[in-house]
Amino acid sequence: MLLGLFTGYHNLSIGDDRRTLGDLENLFLDTFSSLFNVVGSVLIVYGGLRATAEIILLETFKKHYKYEHIRRELTNKLVFGLEFFIAADVLRTLRDPTQEELIVLGTVVLIRTILGYFLSKEATVYHLD
Repeated sequence: MLLGLFTGYHNLSIGDDRRTLGDLENLFLDTFSSLFNVVGSVLIVYGGLRATAEIILLETFKKHYKYEHIRRELTNKLVFGLEFFIAADVLRTLRDPTQEELIVLGTVVLIRTILGYFLSKEATVYHLD
């Protein structure tokens, strides 16, 4: 009911027409798509800020951080953030699955998967795992 106050869906019932249920489905998909985009962005920004802080501590105060550790943690955050972006794109495409949207989704997923693969491979080659 509280959600309905903010979204206008407070009069929904099982017997409502398909358009209203479709609107509710779109709201659900849009909400989680946006949530996954935010989580992915937060992970990437957090990873970048944390890596930057650790590098500053390493260089300025000669703290016990190692570049390999910093790089591994940043790579893990980037890959994990990309996975959330892929999930958001899949949900967004479920809402309106036109042929053009499916092609765009396939392209985006392919690019992000390749990025994730090479980031993971970099972690393995440089013994960051």
